[in-house]
Amino acid sequence: MSFFPKQPASRAMTTQTIAFNASVAITNKFGSETYQVRLAADSACCYRIGDGPQTATVADVFLPANTIEHVTVNPGQSISAIAAATNGLVTSTAGTLWITEMS
Repeated sequence: MSFFPKQPASRAMTTQTIAFNASVAITNKFGSETYQVRLAADSACCYRIGDGPQTATVADVFLPANTIEHVTVNPGQSISAIAAATNGLVTSTAGTLWITEMS
């Protein structure tokens, strides 16, 4: 595994969105120079990042609503998202996940 250090501030590049309820993947893979993405969602969701086609489940990484998260990725990977399970303090509905590639 290689380590790609990022500066505290990075330049925003391409942004894609996923309108999720059931598991949905982005249309385009991450760019050839993308090592970090910024995620933000307007509803609680779970996401999966990896090589090849991805299918998110409610057991994947949880992203609370109205939260921004920076994630290290590899070029050419893709992401999918699904509405989080409604339980405990989480009331989940369909929403949108914004994925911004950082440089």
